Amino acid sequence: MHRLLILLTLPKDVRDYYATKLAERFPGLAIDVVDHHSKAPPFMRTADILLTFGPMMKDAVFHEAPNLKWIQALGTGVDGITDQPSLPPEVVVTNIRGIHGAPVSEAALMSMLALSRDLPRGLRCQSERSWTRFPAKLLDGKTVGIFGVGLIAEALAPKCKMFGMTVVGFSATRRDVAGIDRMYLRSELIARAGELDYLVLLVPYAEDTRRLIDARVFAAMKPTSYFVNLARGGIVDEDALIKALDAGQLAGAALDVFQHEPLPMDHPLWTTKNVIITPHQGGFCDVYPQLALPTIEHNMACFLRGDFDGMANVVKR
Repeated sequence: MHRLLILLTLPKDVRDYYATKLAERFPGLAIDVVDHHSKAPPFMRTADILLTFGPMMKDAVFHEAPNLKWIQALGTGVDGITDQPSLPPEVVVTNIRGIHGAPVSEAALMSMLALSRDLPRGLRCQSERSWTRFPAKLLDGKTVGIFGVGLIAEALAPKCKMFGMTVVGFSATRRDVAGIDRMYLRSELIARAGELDYLVLLVPYAEDTRRLIDARVFAAMKPTSYFVNLARGGIVDEDALIKALDAGQLAGAALDVFQHEPLPMDHPLWTTKNVIITPHQGGFCDVYPQLALPTIEHNMACFLRGDFDGMANVVKR
């Protein structure tokens, strides 16, 4: 009998949804569920399948996993999984693609609006019962730079245009994308950063993007500009970001991802001025399990019949 471990630090109803649906579709599959990586090792001794998110993983999960053959990542990014030293090279890893355009693009718009309208200040006034009025900044007429042009950027760009924004893309190659007014190479970011009112980070984490957004980028941005990170924390030099915010090189930042997650309680970003923090919520939405399940079920069916070649979204290790 094949055995699946679902390792998800998510609300219980979300974990139960995956377990229930997979049990209904594959009645011969044994399923265990844990809510934290520290609880996984006893189950990994017999599991040959793991369903999880990269940010929820630790290397210890793989220390005693003699039967593990396949990992289904629930996100597009597989950092936190494929970069763990103890993951055997023969284990197949698949991910989820093509479902993040709507939730992450909406999160980007929410972040830009919250920053431009200083939502944290409004909420503080509400908690203090203070009727304090202050002018908001408009998105209309502003320029947004999207660093990393993939499916999410393709969903975000037209929405930004609907707000009257000029949209600039930064990609590995120059190409035409609907809704993007100008396309630059990633290497041109520093030279063009001064044109931007908002910089939205969507690029995948890889060795060549590690800490790519650093002090040089922040120094090149306008002091009235905002930074939004919905990609991965490891792409940003967080110390440089804090220094830039403290020095007034940026007007604010909305951060959904961090180098270490959960963000430690004593991390200085919690108290840095003009920062909005969300707990890696960008793609997490009410219909995410329903959107992800078709890929999971397809790959599960392939795995159970030994058809690794038929699996969708196999990650090149």
